[in-house]
This record gives sequence, C-alpha cells and structure tokens, in this order.
Amino acid sequence: MPNIAERLNENAAARPNHVAIKVHDTELSYAVLEEAAARVASLLRAKGVEPGDRVGIMLPNVAQFAACYYGALRAGAAVVPMNPLLKDREIAFYLRDSEAQALLAWHQCADAAHAGAEQAGIECVLVEPGQFETLLERCQPAPEIVARRADDTAVILYTSGTTGKPKGAELTHHNILRNVEITVGLFRLDERAVMLGALPFFHAFGQTCALNASVSVGARLTLIPRFEAGNALEILERDRVTVFAGVPTMYAAMLHHPNAGRTDTASLEICVSGGAAMPAEVMRAFEERFGCQILEGYGLSETSPVASFNRPDRPRKPGSIGLPVDGVEMRLIDDRGDAVPQGEVGEIAIRGHNVMKGYWRRPDATAEAIDRAGWFKTGDLARADEDGYFFIVDRKKEMVIRGGFNVYPREIEEVLYEHPDVREAAVIGIPHPELGEEVAAAIALKAGARSTAADVRDFVKQRVAAYKYPRHVWLMDELPKGPTGKLLKREIKPPDEPAKGCG
Repeated sequence: MPNIAERLNENAAARPNHVAIKVHDTELSYAVLEEAAARVASLLRAKGVEPGDRVGIMLPNVAQFAACYYGALRAGAAVVPMNPLLKDREIAFYLRDSEAQALLAWHQCADAAHAGAEQAGIECVLVEPGQFETLLERCQPAPEIVARRADDTAVILYTSGTTGKPKGAELTHHNILRNVEITVGLFRLDERAVMLGALPFFHAFGQTCALNASVSVGARLTLIPRFEAGNALEILERDRVTVFAGVPTMYAAMLHHPNAGRTDTASLEICVSGGAAMPAEVMRAFEERFGCQILEGYGLSETSPVASFNRPDRPRKPGSIGLPVDGVEMRLIDDRGDAVPQGEVGEIAIRGHNVMKGYWRRPDATAEAIDRAGWFKTGDLARADEDGYFFIVDRKKEMVIRGGFNVYPREIEEVLYEHPDVREAAVIGIPHPELGEEVAAAIALKAGARSTAADVRDFVKQRVAAYKYPRHVWLMDELPKGPTGKLLKREIKPPDEPAKGCG
C-alpha cells in the first residue's frame, strides 16, 4: 500500500494540466500542486523533519492546505490537522502531545500559532499567500516520495469523548486509502467530477471524502475557505459542481437562502450528508428544490471516517445512516458487549479496515475503545431494522455538535472550573434552529462570589475557539446530582430564556 502522496503524483503525471483545485478565481493544475507539495517536503526536511515525525497543519480550505498536506506526507511525516480557530493553549497541547517538529499555520492566525508553537518549543512557519510561495521557490523540489508501510501513521486527528484531554486518533496510510476507495465508489467519482469543498480539511470528513477522494481520481475540487450559503450557491452554478458533501446545517442554510430558487444546479448529481442527523424535512425540501439526491452516511474520526452509507443503487431510507460499507462490520451491543436483538437499541461497534491504529500513545484509552477482537465502540446508540439499515437514536457520549463542529463538554467544563468564582459547572447542548445544537452551561458559584453569567461566558470565550464557548450561560444555586454526588446532566434544563442578556 503506497504513501497517500503518491495519488497526487500519479494524477500529476497522467493529467498535468487538469485543474486540481480552484479557490475564487485562482486555479492550480495537478502539475503545479505536485511541485508545490515537493517543495514543501524539501522545506520541512530543511527544518529537520524526518520520516515518522509529526507536522502540525493549521489552515483553512485553501490551496496551500493541499500543498502542505501532501508535502508533509511526501516527506514521510504524519500530519496533525488543526482548526485555524484554536487558541494558543489548545495549539500548544496538540503540538506537545503529538511531539510535532513543526507547525505550518495560516497567516491570519499568526498570533495564536506563534504563541502555541513557542509554548511547545517548535518552529512556526506562516503560510501567507505570495510570501509562502516565494519561500518555496528557494527550496528545490524533493524528487522522491518517502516510502511508508501500510500500517504507518499518516494522520493524527484529535478527538475526545467526555473523559478530559483530547486524544489523537492514529489513521494509517491503509486506513485512509481504503476509505478513499470506498468514497470514490459511493460518490461515483472520476476525473470528470467537480466537487465543492465546503467541509473543513482539518476534519476527517472533508479530508477523506473531499480532498483525498478528489485528488485520487484526478477530479476538480472547488473550495470555500469559509462556508456561506450564498457563496456556495454561486459556486455550484459557476463551476458546474457535480458532487457536494456537507453537514445538515449547510443544506438547511442553502435551502433557505433567498437565491436558492434562482440558482442553476442542473449539473449537481449527488449530495452527501454526514456529521449529524439530517432532518427528513430538510432532505425532502432540498431534493425537491435542487433536483438531486442526498445520501446520508455515518462515521467518526476513529473510522477514517466512513463506516456506513446509503447506497446510490439501493433503496434509501430517510433518517437512516444506511448499511456498513464494503469490508466493514457494524453491530449493536449492550453494556456487557453482547449483541442486542434486532430492533432494540444498542451501542454501535465497528470492525474493519477503517478502524484506527489506536490513540496516540494512549494504550489505556485504546484498550478501552477497541476490544481484543478488533471491535471499536463508538459511544453512539442506534437500532437496526430488518433490512440491516442503522438508525441513530442518541449519543452515549455527551458531545455537542454545533454547526458540524464537535464540542466536548468536559474540555469546556475544565476551562469553566479555572474561573475563580465557579464552584460547579455542567456543559450541555441545547437545540438550535440553524446550528443543530448550541453550547450551553449551567453554573453554580462559590459563596460570596459576585461574577455574572456574562463574566463567566467571556472568561471561556477568551480561552477556547470561537465555536466552542457557551453562548448560553445561567446561574443556579445547586446543580442536580444523583445519590453518589455525580452531576445529572439529564436533569439540567435551561431557563425559559437562557442567557438573556449574556448570550
């Protein structure tokens, strides 16, 4: 099984002048992208990066992401993708934990990136259009791709349940390449396809199903650095997009945009949804408005990510995450690990080529998540019908999905507890009409404390990425607890007007 970077080289040789990536009015051919990646590999080697080392990449969906991503892989390094919205303390954690040797960061997050890299004791290279290309011109293209084994780590994606610090899911070259093959088949991709890259590449969904899938077949990828419904509709029409992959909130925003009825989407062949449950009404209305089919799927960072999907050539069941993909098994288990009867709710367990190598240097967490038979326990609860289609019921884990972004309550609670006036804190998700869920926090203050809900909210806002901090904060005398003193989040209900005056 080759290095992932070889897929770029294959298409640069086969169709050098074919457009690989378009951003705004700028187009990069496969030959130009491959040369840029080769120069990035050379730059990283000059910075001391060796095969097997880790490299942080903190960029939005721009052409330079692809050059840095394939450049790091070409050098034999493992990529640590990071959200450009992260703050310095979060950046420092990711870099220290992964023992990264360098950070490539977008110029617009320079302050946080430099501060985080400095705390981690490594160099930060800023990626600023024009200046970065000038820097690369001084580097001779690395002529060869470093050979990697199938089970060598290609990407470390940070995730966490509710148990504290994020954990790095190690995805191998085999994990990703096999998942890319699955995606190409499901989406019916070939070199004629035009895909809209609206999903962030630092996330498994966008990285595998958009970036790697497009590059693997020599397709064209047209990017949106920051999703906005009106802009997405313009690009659908302008570039004659054939494939769109997004999260439900993107579909809802495009459906309800004033220009929805005036956009020519005749080229659109297939739409793919994941990341959260797609409301049946949104699916029906979107398909009717835009004349396309939406296929809903399911996966996690730990599963590369695709685990199940509705097939284009089989009956589709709205509300279902479909059937396991080729080479992957899914079953529903109880707390003892035994299979539950058909039709009953159980935790989804997954086994196959898509399951991660493990959590980076966390054998305890790996052993807890993956049993000796290779089954990965997802923490998601579902039921299966008589045809084998799975339907998500709830999340065993308490993760909040805000507009497609994962927010882990424990991480935010730890920041809340750093506030000198906070005695107890519980973070939950509450329904939001556009985002799906909004982050909310119930707080009990220490005796005599004078902080307001707004004070606490702003304290967190300064310390975590913008999508993570709780927009709704309310104060309580005491948070509900069970007989053992454990906080009962299911008993926490927002007031009728949560965070009034401080949302």
